Amino acid sequence: MGVKVVILAGGRGTRLSEETDLKPKPMVEIGDRPILWHIMDMYARQGFREFVVALGYKGDVIKRYFLEYPRLSANLSVRLGTGQVTVLDGALDDWTVHLIDTGAETITGGRIKRLAEWIGGETFMMTYGDGLANVDLQSLVAFHRAHGRLATVTAVRPPSRFGGLVFTDDGRVDSFIEKPQIGEGWINGGFFVLEPGVLEYIDGDATHWELDPLERLAADGELYAYRHDGFWQSMDTLRDVRFLNALWNAGELPWRTSGV
Repeated sequence: MGVKVVILAGGRGTRLSEETDLKPKPMVEIGDRPILWHIMDMYARQGFREFVVALGYKGDVIKRYFLEYPRLSANLSVRLGTGQVTVLDGALDDWTVHLIDTGAETITGGRIKRLAEWIGGETFMMTYGDGLANVDLQSLVAFHRAHGRLATVTAVRPPSRFGGLVFTDDGRVDSFIEKPQIGEGWINGGFFVLEPGVLEYIDGDATHWELDPLERLAADGELYAYRHDGFWQSMDTLRDVRFLNALWNAGELPWRTSGV
């Protein structure tokens, strides 16, 4: 089915507590759909339609959403006498979604490691359940395959409160820096392409993917950066939620790539 997409959807989203007391962060809605759906739609429009979703905090909410999705997203006929439900249209998203519990307290790196059997021995994509961008994903995969190393991170240029990347002209990452104060301002925008060998850089459940694994991959010359100058927005605060909803309400969907 092509390259699988791993989505880390187990975090609590503590800075969005007003929204996440009753649901996990990836289920916070942009328009009439959770941001998790928008992320998956972004991948699916570019040909990546098999997803492995790493569940944690309130994972049952995400499971329930996808269990109900086929019926809630379609026109139905219901025979009240028998309870028989017939889906009348077939315009549903043709995606395969694996919903895997990776532990309520597991950290990002640990969630990836727990998905080893689902990843198998093949190249896979990975992103977070709270960010949207109009990354050309086919070009991202092609860039990854061309350099032949274990990991590719999409580098973007938003505010300086995120971890920074320093890389050479050909894209090889020299170092990974948390919250840089100086430099070009390229940061980890998510949207990774990874080889199964990256699992060897993850110690266990308490490992932050963004710290030791990425730092060691960079030190070993195994991490390359794919530059993305287009739209990118993470959903970390209520201000971010309002901004993304304002775009949606205005009919602007800048995270969808042109022509798809």
